[in-house]
Amino acid sequence: MAEHTSSSITIEAAPAEVMGVIADFARYPEWTGEVKEAEVLSKDAAGRAEQVRLLLDAGAIKDDHTLAYTWTGDDEVSWTLVKSQMLRALDGSYKLTPLAGGSRTEVTYQLTVDVKIPMLGMIKRKAEKVIIDRALAGLKKRVESRPGA
Repeated sequence: MAEHTSSSITIEAAPAEVMGVIADFARYPEWTGEVKEAEVLSKDAAGRAEQVRLLLDAGAIKDDHTLAYTWTGDDEVSWTLVKSQMLRALDGSYKLTPLAGGSRTEVTYQLTVDVKIPMLGMIKRKAEKVIIDRALAGLKKRVESRPGA
């Protein structure tokens, strides 16, 4: 089983606001940096994205891939790779934990990446850490800079 990398950040907003940004795939190119295009291919009965095609440019990793999303309540979303040109696996999750009576949110991002090309494990873990840190910083900035935040 592949190892995963995880990290957490505290965002000065309620969990619902944070999840609103996470679930708004169409706007990912505005704040993630690495995602150049995002297209929701299908939605579940609640109207949340089930499959999303993402065009990724993360320096060493450039890829056009599709992810399947699973929503657990209003505080967790996980994804798994459906198809990709470069990746063997891209599995991850966001878990939101309310803090300070729900006015702040701890966001934990977990990620496992496996590429089709040979890559040393420590280089892969470093790439995962960079992806996670950038994603969390971008999410925090995006949520906290929204009007009314």
